[in-house]
Amino acid sequence: MPTVRRLCHDFLDRQGLTTVFGNPGSNELPFLADLPDGFRYVLGLHEGAVVGMADGYAQASGRPVLVNLHAASGSGNAMGALTNAVASRTPLVVLAGQQVRPAIGPEANLASVDAQTLMKPLVGWAAEPACAEDVPRALAQAVFEARLQQRPTYLSVPYDDWSAEAGDNAPAVLDRRVERASVPGGEQARALVERVAAARRPALVLGGDIDSAGLFDDAVRLAERLGGPVWAAPSLFRLPFPNRHPQFRGVLPAGIAPVSEAFEGHDLVLVLGAPVFRYHEYLPGRYLPEGTRLVQVTEDASAAARAPMGEALVADPGAVIGLLLKSLDARGEPAGPYRPAPEPLTADGPSLHPEQVFAALRDELPEDTAYVVESTSTNSAWWRQMDLRRQGSYYFPAAGGLGFGLPGAVGVAMAQPGRPVVGVIGDGSANYGITALWTAAQHRVPLTFVLLRNGTYGALRWFGGLLGVPDAPGLDIPGLDFTRVAEGYGVRAQHVGGAEELRAVLAERPDHPRLIQVDTALTTPS
Repeated sequence: MPTVRRLCHDFLDRQGLTTVFGNPGSNELPFLADLPDGFRYVLGLHEGAVVGMADGYAQASGRPVLVNLHAASGSGNAMGALTNAVASRTPLVVLAGQQVRPAIGPEANLASVDAQTLMKPLVGWAAEPACAEDVPRALAQAVFEARLQQRPTYLSVPYDDWSAEAGDNAPAVLDRRVERASVPGGEQARALVERVAAARRPALVLGGDIDSAGLFDDAVRLAERLGGPVWAAPSLFRLPFPNRHPQFRGVLPAGIAPVSEAFEGHDLVLVLGAPVFRYHEYLPGRYLPEGTRLVQVTEDASAAARAPMGEALVADPGAVIGLLLKSLDARGEPAGPYRPAPEPLTADGPSLHPEQVFAALRDELPEDTAYVVESTSTNSAWWRQMDLRRQGSYYFPAAGGLGFGLPGAVGVAMAQPGRPVVGVIGDGSANYGITALWTAAQHRVPLTFVLLRNGTYGALRWFGGLLGVPDAPGLDIPGLDFTRVAEGYGVRAQHVGGAEELRAVLAERPDHPRLIQVDTALTTPS
């Protein structure tokens, strides 16, 4: 009779969850015993960095990833990073250790009392098996729930369960398959096609799910068939459309009134792969202009249910795009040439304007470079200068929680070793995930971190003006030298002064992680 541990290892192997991101404690060691050949354990030095790396890896690979955390303390440390994975609908399977069963009730040290409640309602599913024999089935449910919901799941397992016998029925999980198909029915398909075909001035809004699902190029074909303007949904975490395409109007503002203003004059707004909408700034107004109808297509049933306006169809956006491409005639003139980037702005004094940095990235790095961005105060400069035309070119913390960028870049680079990866990180956010530098060094991950140092929390300064709080304390962070920090973790680093020096350094192609620190002028997100 196999042990629970052996059976669970076999199940994970069959499901392809053989890369494990973790930071173990004593409760987790029994699960990690006798890991089979072919498993890879990626150690992170803090649970927030662990989840950030796993988030990036899962997004870039398109597959669920196993995360191994320690009881309540380790799980608690990871929750901030987990909010980003929830918002990006990343299928992480979080497996946490628990005290031995006899020690949970008396609340012995390292017991996680009511462990599943700790992570709710953040994760899509959470459980602690009622007995050791149920562990393999519960682990299978955690994996399948993550896939079906496209959301993190959480399973707490008492560590004495791993050495228990699995039971006669437990091996049945090894051959399980759970799949999902979400194609609109005949009447639904007919009504949707008629609605879109009848629109005089349709507008298209695309969410990060389009890029996550590999529909980037299909979205371009649909947009060119429709002939109307294209926006990216607010609070963008993946880029679903080439940002210099002639039909692209940019990322929608994250306020009710300006979104409504953007849709003025359009009789139909078709939203694919996005919530409606993830607003940020409180700028009240009408949800939609008079005479504008909105149709949302998403696989996220919760997003469809909670939307405050419009019609929703819970279906696979890829199937809907295919249906529309097959059914609609081309309209209007063909799309023109892609828009060139403007000349980058420059800054007074010795610091570079962020646009100069981004222009250097655009010009010196390969076109298929994937960028993991966490420099919120430079958003407007980023979109003015970058030219991103490939799927999977852009990653951003989906819930706005700082600490994703640096570890997320490590995870993306590990998942796509043949693709250039660059983390564009602000000096404020870098501190939240700095320990991921050690993991990058240990695994010799070939990626570049471009560290923008302006000595302040730039986005907060902008918000201070927006909220009428210009004198808030705690916004400056002088005295940080990330070249010395990086070298302490084993990552080669250098401080670059001018634009030409930056271009020369970026033109190099090292086979190891490196950090380039650049002093930049303060800018605002918009």
